[in-house]
Amino acid sequence: MVMATYIIHFKPVNRTGNCHYNQSVLECAHYLGIDILGTCGGKGTCHSCKIRILSGVVSDPAEIEQDFFSRQEIGEGWRLACQTLPEGNCTVWVPSDSMSSNRWIDVTESPVLDVPPEPMVKFYELELSPPSLSQPQSDVERVRSGLLMKYHVTCERVDFSLLREISNKLRSLNWKFRIGVHDDEMIAVRPAEARSLGMVMDLGTTRITGFLVDMKTGQTISSQSMLNPQIGYGEDIISRLASAFRSSANAVKLHRLATEAFNRLALSLCSELDEDVTGIDEAVVVGNTAMHHLFLGLPVAQLSVSPFIPTVASHLDIKARDLRLRISPGACVHLMPIIGGFVGADHTAMLMATEMDKVEGLQIALDIGTNTEISLVDGGRITTVSCGSGPAFEGGHIKDGMWADSGAIEKVRITDGQVKYETVGSTPPKGICGSGILDAIAQMYMAGIVNRKGRMSVCHPRVRTRDNQREFVLVSEEEREGAPAITVTQGDIREIQLAKAAIRAAFRILLQNAGHTEEEVEKISISGTFGRYINIESAVLLGLLPSLPFSRFHQVGNAACMGAKLALISASKRGEAINMASEIKYLELSHDPDFMKKLIESSNFEDMGKTARLH
Repeated sequence: MVMATYIIHFKPVNRTGNCHYNQSVLECAHYLGIDILGTCGGKGTCHSCKIRILSGVVSDPAEIEQDFFSRQEIGEGWRLACQTLPEGNCTVWVPSDSMSSNRWIDVTESPVLDVPPEPMVKFYELELSPPSLSQPQSDVERVRSGLLMKYHVTCERVDFSLLREISNKLRSLNWKFRIGVHDDEMIAVRPAEARSLGMVMDLGTTRITGFLVDMKTGQTISSQSMLNPQIGYGEDIISRLASAFRSSANAVKLHRLATEAFNRLALSLCSELDEDVTGIDEAVVVGNTAMHHLFLGLPVAQLSVSPFIPTVASHLDIKARDLRLRISPGACVHLMPIIGGFVGADHTAMLMATEMDKVEGLQIALDIGTNTEISLVDGGRITTVSCGSGPAFEGGHIKDGMWADSGAIEKVRITDGQVKYETVGSTPPKGICGSGILDAIAQMYMAGIVNRKGRMSVCHPRVRTRDNQREFVLVSEEEREGAPAITVTQGDIREIQLAKAAIRAAFRILLQNAGHTEEEVEKISISGTFGRYINIESAVLLGLLPSLPFSRFHQVGNAACMGAKLALISASKRGEAINMASEIKYLELSHDPDFMKKLIESSNFEDMGKTARLH
């Protein structure tokens, strides 16, 4: 039997390809390299893959689409790409809000330890006489002799990519140049005035952040962040692992999306400063275990089942060209060590940046994200756990949730029944991001609109029932001049409860296993993009964080990137990170018999009287 195929034309990207009769528009788009968002993994629940059918015949709207779109919108051709199957040749419009690759996000560098530059790649300036009949050394031997005579440096190896171009480069530079050496290997020839660049990439489940660093000074000279384009295959780790497991083609695509994101980020970072991307001589990449494996194209099936074993946990140094990265061909990409299970190199980097291996007393390091890692430092010993906190803190699974883009409500206050809010960029509200939803629910709890169990009251003028679900109106239709209201639903509250319960339960199990209580914790360092901007009072009120004096909480920003930067510019710090990771104890929560009990206990919000007494 021959399967029918249809021609699908995507606008405004102007890309055309074939789609089989049983393929969704989303699957077809991903096959053609069009990064339509699909954060729920194709289930239709996130509503992020909105498209408009301009012409052609497609399947009837699914029930989940009829619940989401109005009759008028469906009549206008609006659909969800993951639920729509072509039944003939079609033309599809993809709005910019449905594209992951167009979403670039500003990033601000967090404080970093004052460490003198000590890079792995060292550059030596040489000026040599050209070869002659009386001095017929090979070009490589001439450079080796120059290094030995002037700097007492011995180089036994030459990177093969450099070997192919060294003769032409030496002559074009009239034998006055800088030679880059990694360990005992020559890797690059540069003009005498060129600077050496390094790059850091934090490959997060949701966001990818990159820094470009001047390796001589150790200073960050450019920084950017973008959404992880893998999000089209699911917003959480498990969804992406399942996608890779289902299909080898998906696994290859997820690998390529990660490496292409690196290349795109590197090019953008260099373009800001009119630098050549091939001037990047070394890179450090960190991420959780799943992101680490997908970036390298390693097997991931074993990560999905107990005992959740990584292919490799030790640090790696891999030639950039072996990963098809378009930086200096001889450059190495250093991947910091994994701690275990789902605690990856990003947490190793965070612990390095905050010097958790050197602190005294009882402290907690908390990295909040789609996957949350928590480390307990007790007398110099570090124990780490990981829990799946889901995408709610990034705006995922929230009715009007969005990333912290322009127009996202990020702060909320309810005073005398009136709602006051602030948006990212001070622009008109379009939705609500993670810090905003946490603030909103905390304010609703304080105002008595929500009880400790998360149940929303009907006794408030801003509470209404839509589609058999209660919702609290933050911004009304009138305030938005006829656009749909921005609301917090009962379902949104449950999503936040699930996410915060997982984190708090992990927190309690970690302390319980060490024989300590929450009250004994002297300091909690909170990292991650969400952790940087949350209101600590709101987090404590809802029980995401324990009821401790506010002075014990410290928001440290993107510490993963900072730790990766330390590993980039300092060989000593890189060695410290390797040694530290080897001594950390990893605790697997799925094996703990008390975890489910603690999860249920942690679902309620904090007692406001207790919180008030502490603060």
